[in-house]
Amino acid sequence: MSDLPAHWKRLAESRLKQYRQFLDRVNRNRVLPLLPELHETATAATDCLQCAQCCKSFSPRFKTPDIKRISRVMGLRESEFIERFLKVDEEGDYVTKTTPCPMLGADNYCSIYEDRPSDCRRFPYTDEDVLVKRSRITLENVRFCPITYRVVEGLMKKLADR
Repeated sequence: MSDLPAHWKRLAESRLKQYRQFLDRVNRNRVLPLLPELHETATAATDCLQCAQCCKSFSPRFKTPDIKRISRVMGLRESEFIERFLKVDEEGDYVTKTTPCPMLGADNYCSIYEDRPSDCRRFPYTDEDVLVKRSRITLENVRFCPITYRVVEGLMKKLADR
């Protein structure tokens, strides 16, 4: 996988239609075996602490086990944690009231990293079937996440070469 072009965000934006068509047509059985290596390579080439756009621009879903775990670690009652940090979105999920995420420090470190929500642990979903199964999420992520950009570009290249 090549180095990340300085203008990768513009490239991603200009290729969204191509990405959508690719993700809609691609055979999942051909994609899934390629994801671990592409994900590993993209993750190794990306310093998330330099970016943190996921934490600055979006909120993960906080599921009940996440709320229980995080509130316990923070020394708060669950109701207090919810009242202080969360709201219910249009899909009925708990998300942060504010962006950037209130757990994100000025240094881009997460104050609850070891206990972060499962959505955060799994993000950017480039090593699982969510990449093709929920293409709307992938198309959103490719616009701001260099890992997603690298994986989608790598998939397109590998499958074009076959």
